[in-house]
Amino acid sequence: MHHGIKKLLLLGAGHAHVHVLAQLAEHHPGDLDVTVLTPFAHQTYSGMTPGFVAGRYSEDDCRIALEPLVRAAGARWLQGRCSGIDAAGQTVQVSPVQGAPDMPATLGYDLLSIDTGAVLDRTRLEADMPGAATHALAIRPIEAFTTLWPQVMALAQRQPVSLAVVGAGAGGIELVFAAEQAIRLHGMPGARFTLVTGGPEVAANYTPGVQRRVLRQLKRRGITVLREACTGITEGEVHLGNGARLACDVPLLAIGTHAPAWLQGSGLALSDEGHVLVNACQQSTSHANVFAAGDVASRADLPHPKSGVYAVRAGPPLAHNLLAAHGAQPLQPHTPPKHTLNLLSCGTGHAIASYGPLHAEGGWAWKWKDRIDRGFVMRYQRT
Repeated sequence: MHHGIKKLLLLGAGHAHVHVLAQLAEHHPGDLDVTVLTPFAHQTYSGMTPGFVAGRYSEDDCRIALEPLVRAAGARWLQGRCSGIDAAGQTVQVSPVQGAPDMPATLGYDLLSIDTGAVLDRTRLEADMPGAATHALAIRPIEAFTTLWPQVMALAQRQPVSLAVVGAGAGGIELVFAAEQAIRLHGMPGARFTLVTGGPEVAANYTPGVQRRVLRQLKRRGITVLREACTGITEGEVHLGNGARLACDVPLLAIGTHAPAWLQGSGLALSDEGHVLVNACQQSTSHANVFAAGDVASRADLPHPKSGVYAVRAGPPLAHNLLAAHGAQPLQPHTPPKHTLNLLSCGTGHAIASYGPLHAEGGWAWKWKDRIDRGFVMRYQRT
């Protein structure tokens, strides 16, 4: 049994948290006070970012407006960033966003859920890849990237550009295909495109069959593949591990993300990489009143890749468990699927589909992806 109003603090508005808010709109206990802390007025859906780059979607097409969703959930939104957590004291330190109303320096909670999404730690990035923080455009945070991408297109319309994407996972592959398509259609002739893998093979986390399909598409589009590490970026050049320098007007970063630096010193149990360590119920292994999902979390019992597919699937069990924890009810374990449907966009009109060992490609796969992505955004739209 519990008495009085309990405070649930949602840090971030990632894929899982938008589902939590939608669930609260359906059922919001009267004795639960909910606050959402996030710096942006919307969530930009990562699955539609390549389509935005290719020119298929507008910014609004890719966005879930948070204020109507938060209002429907009976919650309040504070526009700010988490700068630290004291798990023992059950408080969160807050950094305000420029132009946002004044807010407390700390927020207390009874229940805390963390879904702040993927981040790039600029200090770590600069140590690994000197000059990248200054001279490259990173795909994370997506909200900043989508604001700056039109400047890249404006440059491409003034001159033939050399564009390089650093990172050959799903994000980098989709980004280079989308950029190539947009600039070929709307930019000056003579543009050049390169995918710098970082050392491993393209699409290293996929089956050999999918890798072959991706490589065929890259060759068909005239995109150069360099299986080299990026060791630094200076103005107009990408430095490679073999000592060579690649002339580059537009370096784009689609590399692996980092755990937020503010988790250090929080008192929460963390993985070796610094992410919140959680159990099968998305619950912190060290603090029962803290939950986490998405890229900020790591499953202690069943590690899985950090991708939007898993973050979306974590939403329903996270919503259930937060309400169950509030009501002192049993929690529900969440078992991520062994195989997930992956749809790699090769620009507008073509995609590669894979599920476990199965793979295929074509325009039908892109239409399938388009329908899924639009459906996700529409599911959480409120007026």
